[in-house]
Amino acid sequence: MSTTVVLFTRDLRLSDHPALYAAAAEADRVVPLFVLDPALLRVSARNRIAYLADALADLRGLLRERGGDLVVRWGDTAAETARLVVETAATAVHVSADVSALAARRARRLAEAVGAAGARLRAFPGVTVVPPGALRPVRGDHYRVFTPYLRAWESAQWRAPLPAPERVVLPGSLDPGRLPEPDLTRHGIGTLSPQRARGGVGAARAQMRAWLSGTAPDRGEGSRLGCHLRFGCISPLEVALLARDHPDGAALLRGLALRDFHHQVAWASPGLHRADRRPGRIRWREDEAGFAAWCSGTTGVPIVDAGMRQLLREGYLPGRVRSIAAAYLTRVLRVHWKRGADHFHSLLVDGDVAANYGNWRQVAGIGGVPRPDLRFDPLRQARRWDPDGSYVRRHLPELRGVPGAQVHDPTLLPQP
Repeated sequence: MSTTVVLFTRDLRLSDHPALYAAAAEADRVVPLFVLDPALLRVSARNRIAYLADALADLRGLLRERGGDLVVRWGDTAAETARLVVETAATAVHVSADVSALAARRARRLAEAVGAAGARLRAFPGVTVVPPGALRPVRGDHYRVFTPYLRAWESAQWRAPLPAPERVVLPGSLDPGRLPEPDLTRHGIGTLSPQRARGGVGAARAQMRAWLSGTAPDRGEGSRLGCHLRFGCISPLEVALLARDHPDGAALLRGLALRDFHHQVAWASPGLHRADRRPGRIRWREDEAGFAAWCSGTTGVPIVDAGMRQLLREGYLPGRVRSIAAAYLTRVLRVHWKRGADHFHSLLVDGDVAANYGNWRQVAGIGGVPRPDLRFDPLRQARRWDPDGSYVRRHLPELRGVPGAQVHDPTLLPQP
């Protein structure tokens, strides 16, 4: 009987999972595997670790409904996968292709370890709507500017979504291992946000239904699907298809395209998120007091402070507020963009390396279209995005009695 191991990473679902679908179709037995690597947990945001624990429990339940289970191992991903290949006599390991520098290193080590154990590693799409590298300009291996990429992305032929397998058969007598304990968040960096999103397929589907029906609370703050997409608890392709047919889906669809854009940039240059493509063009400043005020939401600029306090409380920020907060740090305070990107990454439940650092590079003016001298007016941006002041009042209790757009007046808050 043939056996295939499916290594789950950030694709924690059963529906539209090409790697799992192929394994179930081709092999007699399928071993769904997730490896908890202590080295990675130590540098992951506590908010994302908490989401991961929820998502793994949800995934195990879904697999058990189909006769299978989620096999959980602790240790180095390549070594534990190879060990399971030997234990189950598997001939193949399936994984969803990813683009970060960490994912590239993992793929190389997996190929070596799995090959030495007698199996073949196969990578499948599923992390993005359009696979990185599938769309290329006339010259070059990837798009450096979003607008032409968006045109190509919108006109591309997407693959058809795949159903979840009806049944998953594990090898007999295989110990599935234990799920993470509730205190898994003792690992990691950043603080644990008290109102962070719950993880898992169930939560992702519920959020998608609420967005489609218009019943999601604070709908004006975005779809809030980012964390579910980051962990793959919902398929980005399925979300894109639903958004494309929805009367209010344009903004969500554009966000998915932007996410794919940053992934194809990271695919072409896996270490780019840590690099200044044009170093020396911006004179950054050392402003510890300003950076601390920005992190704590006490800059005195209402829209910035509202966003940074929401980030601390929820591990989430609407896309426009991310851009406003990032522009304030980099273009007003002139603090280096990496410091801001790292702070976001330590708190965001949806902390996707490619998207987070890619967006920060763009806002700082060192991305594909360099604009380091672009002027930025936070008050003007605030009034355009939050014209009635409802967002600021929601997240700054001390300003809830201020009417309308007056809430954006920077003299209302103490200046640092």
